[in-house]
Amino acid sequence: MILMMKGSADLIGFLRELLSGCSPCGILALSGAVLLCALATRLAVKRRALRCFSQPPQRNWIMGHMGLMRHNEEGLQAVDDLVRRYVHSCAWYLGPFYNMVRLFHPDYIKSLLTASGKKHTPHNHKELSLYLYKALPVCFAGHCLLLQNGQEWSRHRRLLTPAFHFDILKKYVHVFNQSTNIMHAKWRRLLAEGQNSLDMFEHMSSMTLDSLLKCTFSCDSHCQGKPSEYIAAILELSKLLVQRQHYLPYHWDWLYWRSEQGRRFRKACNIVHEFTSKIVQERRLQLDQQGSAKTRTENMEYTGGYKKKETDLIDLLLLSKDENGEGLTNEEIKAHADMFMFAGHDTTASALSWIFYNLAMHQDHQDRCRAEIRSVLGDGDEHDDLSQLPFTTMCIKESLRLHSPVLALTRYYSQNMKTPGNCIIPQGSLCLISIYGVHRNPEVWPDPEVYDPLRFDPENSHGRSPHAFIPFSAGPRNCIGQNFAMAEIKVLVAQTLSRFRILPGPKPVRRLYQLVLRAEGGLLLNVEELEGSHKE
Repeated sequence: MILMMKGSADLIGFLRELLSGCSPCGILALSGAVLLCALATRLAVKRRALRCFSQPPQRNWIMGHMGLMRHNEEGLQAVDDLVRRYVHSCAWYLGPFYNMVRLFHPDYIKSLLTASGKKHTPHNHKELSLYLYKALPVCFAGHCLLLQNGQEWSRHRRLLTPAFHFDILKKYVHVFNQSTNIMHAKWRRLLAEGQNSLDMFEHMSSMTLDSLLKCTFSCDSHCQGKPSEYIAAILELSKLLVQRQHYLPYHWDWLYWRSEQGRRFRKACNIVHEFTSKIVQERRLQLDQQGSAKTRTENMEYTGGYKKKETDLIDLLLLSKDENGEGLTNEEIKAHADMFMFAGHDTTASALSWIFYNLAMHQDHQDRCRAEIRSVLGDGDEHDDLSQLPFTTMCIKESLRLHSPVLALTRYYSQNMKTPGNCIIPQGSLCLISIYGVHRNPEVWPDPEVYDPLRFDPENSHGRSPHAFIPFSAGPRNCIGQNFAMAEIKVLVAQTLSRFRILPGPKPVRRLYQLVLRAEGGLLLNVEELEGSHKE
């Protein structure tokens, strides 16, 4: 002990003597050198903790793999090469900032996706990229499922789940049909004007926003014809998030919120919040005036300033109660509704766009879907009928495999996570679960780049890992709206193929990942109306 104290005193004396002979600039330079050494040591320790994972070639020791993966067609092809070479996983270093493990095999992601959402402390179970995680609290006031953990997440998940029950979804089919009819009427006008090449993303995004507004708020905004201020704000938020993603300095909150883009982001958030807050407050007042819970559910002819026939998402959230009889606050309901609008329209629009692209490129599959739809549905559009479309469902699933709207999700864990091969992902490390990599892994899917709907024939699915197909994630934190999305997709695909033939567009398609999977310059496809199909 005495020797340790003497050693410390000697070290302090040495440093005092060294610094006393330095100029202010020298002291600053020395301090900077010490700081750099500390950061380098910390970086080396963190990277050493991932040494059991394969290490792809880096740009250099400091930059790591930063900039090696772009978001365009070539970048996605580079991911294909990475998956073919490393098969299961690899370490990935984004400069000196983030050290992560990329995972692209069902066996390696299973334990991560099935880990209970209750066991994680705050800020360590993130389902999205880091910069997006920082931005979303501004959008959703920190109360939505994407940002919650532990008991808070568990309680909210239980309260929200009944709103997406199959019996509830049946009531939305007529809304999906209505929005689809509006889109098809628009297509007919464009075809009559000689415009037969349509950007699927533009039309699908407007249609999904239209149906979401009706299902969430019972609000007919006519957004497929003339976007409202609210719709413009939703689209602005998506655009600004993409721009922030591509400009590294804006990943730091201090700089971003002082920039012109950051101010635009806050302004758009305020528009969305004010719209949702007004509806939630009005609807809460209406329900309180209607008395008992039984009366509430039976007397919803007119609420929140909108005439409506069916209970919408806001009603269901206002009426939900936990085991203690406690409900959700207005702020929590607002956050969940905003999340549903923001996350739901782009992902479903992307899924639909790529479904029509794949069917356009495979006319034999499109013809078979059309024949199945006509034989099953006829002139009907009942929800139960939609479940009787096995081949069409296989085509939808194969498109979701080949062109999943969301390509990856990231997570932190508060404990060491073990993977096959006795590799350990250290506590606090960033895990990137590559949905794209899993779906295109040749060890899991033979000829993964081929569009083959029969992969999802029940006879061909025996023995396949349930984590081999995860367009909506998996486990306790999977996408709560996946049944809603699938119901909407089936309605729109069925109605569209009954009325139109979708053909390849005028130019080759190049993929582009911006929050969801898009196409450079839009996804243009040619559309032809089928003879005798003009029935709405």
